Amino acid sequence: MRTLVIVAHPKMQESRVNRAWKERLEREPDITVHDLYQTYPNEMIDVEKEQQLLLQHDRIVFQFPFHWYSTPSLLKKWQDEVYTYGFGYGTGNQLKGKEYVLAISVGRAEVSYRPDGESLYTMEQLLLPLQATVLLTEMKYVPPFMVFHAPRLTDEELAQSADKLAAYLTAPVGSYVTR
Repeated sequence: MRTLVIVAHPKMQESRVNRAWKERLEREPDITVHDLYQTYPNEMIDVEKEQQLLLQHDRIVFQFPFHWYSTPSLLKKWQDEVYTYGFGYGTGNQLKGKEYVLAISVGRAEVSYRPDGESLYTMEQLLLPLQATVLLTEMKYVPPFMVFHAPRLTDEELAQSADKLAAYLTAPVGSYVTR
């Protein structure tokens, strides 16, 4: 299975978690790592190139920091431009059946994401717009890989999370365990 990891972090050099994940995933032979902010510093997306990348892979992963309860802006723009009618949804949908995975670094502790926590909502609730996108594109939603309290990870925890993500993304279909 060929996996495409679309990395979207606006300040990659300042990120311990997303940088460590990216560097770890780049060592995997069946994973293509594609950094949107590095590829498109001017945010002018080459839609045809991006669509061809998607067609060449079976599993599509969005790796990003949970940013204002959503994705970073370039990833949203990427979705708006790349998922065109006839390619990403509707008649002739070419994404149907591909696996869709989220790899998310979260700044707050996991207890913050529950009805009685600081955020008042669960991560599952906050990720519903992305799940709805999966329904429209007819891809298969795979449970997300998430690391909470990202800024507070020790070096050892950070290395372990990168190895766990690599194992998660190279696992055979249907064998996902996020923790």
